[in-house]
Amino acid sequence: MPGGFGYRVEADLANSGVELTDVYITYKASPKLTFTIGQHKPFQSMEDMTSDLFTSFMERAAFNSGFGFERRVGVSGAYTGKQVLVQAGVFTDNAADLNLDTNNSYSLDGRVVFMPKLGKGQLHLGGSAHYRDFNDASATARYSVRPFVHTTNLRLIDTRAFSASGERTFGAEFAYINGRFHATAESQWMTAIRPGLANATFNGGFAEVGYLLTDDTTAYKNGAYDRIKPKRPVGKGGIGAVQVNLRYDWLDLNSGSIIGGRQQVAGISALWMPIDYVRFILNYGHIWIDDAAVPAGTNRNYTANALGMREQIDF
Repeated sequence: MPGGFGYRVEADLANSGVELTDVYITYKASPKLTFTIGQHKPFQSMEDMTSDLFTSFMERAAFNSGFGFERRVGVSGAYTGKQVLVQAGVFTDNAADLNLDTNNSYSLDGRVVFMPKLGKGQLHLGGSAHYRDFNDASATARYSVRPFVHTTNLRLIDTRAFSASGERTFGAEFAYINGRFHATAESQWMTAIRPGLANATFNGGFAEVGYLLTDDTTAYKNGAYDRIKPKRPVGKGGIGAVQVNLRYDWLDLNSGSIIGGRQQVAGISALWMPIDYVRFILNYGHIWIDDAAVPAGTNRNYTANALGMREQIDF
């Protein structure tokens, strides 16, 4: 748009409903400095900042949904240099929750990424910090996650609701991208603040390696993974791009007297991208559950398997 302004409006159509995701206006004050107002992501993690159109598995790592990462209404600024990215903002609640009297929270969120070239590849070192005040006298917190795929409502680990006044979150990010190869590792520590009681701290993270079997390049842009564009797409003499990925994912929701359970996943995925805007994902995960919120009979320590597939087109 003229004058340095821009906008984005995006909706998720699922389960016979419509949910607004990104809804914001941007202002580019300079080539390196951009301000955003509206509903957008509060810079929680590298994988959360990567569009779900470009993730290497069907779902993001368990801590992203387990810790309730979501878009919220707020004002933020981003400085994007050649080797440094700085993002910071002030946020309230998700747009869909703003009309509820119990949702009065506010948060301060920031993320810094160092992204220099290393040899022939791209290095990514990042960290984020977040503070959220629920701003409600009767507030509670709850953390839970689905088992590797979101095609079920079952949550095998779950803290249930417990009293809390706010949250503190710290995250660490690492990635290295070199042509066909990429390696990524992230971890997040979520502390539920409980005045008069011991705070509860939970941890999650993942480590992943991936490789493109075709002569294509893993894409990275401004602190996140980007769209892989096949050099030889279907219809132009090629088969598109093919990628395989291995991942170890964990989420620990046990802290003191709160026993929400632990989940570990060993996962493998295969991606086929026949053209830039079409993608097929097949992934499998073997899951270890300890202190499960949902027992298998009387057993709270057991294993499970999850298999999922997604086909997508974006425009």
